[in-house]
Amino acid sequence: MPRYELALILKAMQRPGTSAALRRTVETLMERGAVVRDLENLGERLLPYTITKHNQRHNKGAYFLVDFYAAPSILTGLLDHLHRDVDVVRPTVLKKDAQVSSSNCCGPQQ
Repeated sequence: MPRYELALILKAMQRPGTSAALRRTVETLMERGAVVRDLENLGERLLPYTITKHNQRHNKGAYFLVDFYAAPSILTGLLDHLHRDVDVVRPTVLKKDAQVSSSNCCGPQQ
């Protein structure tokens, strides 16, 4: 299974609402067969521009990164589910590289 990263912006809520939305998101991933590796809270920030989602205007959001392994076939259904969640402002799934080379390609070897 390839490794993916879900960049998630949730609407600004109190802590219980945010944790409930995160729990729903992670449970949805696991129900669809994904293996969640890591969940990182990037904090609450002002959005770069106003985003209108589910007839609400959002100026502020809570940013999260979810690192997971999943089959490529579940991504379409997962994104469709997340777009319908009223607490999710912007979900984005990115494929992570298997390995990142740390050697210099052109510079002198040390």
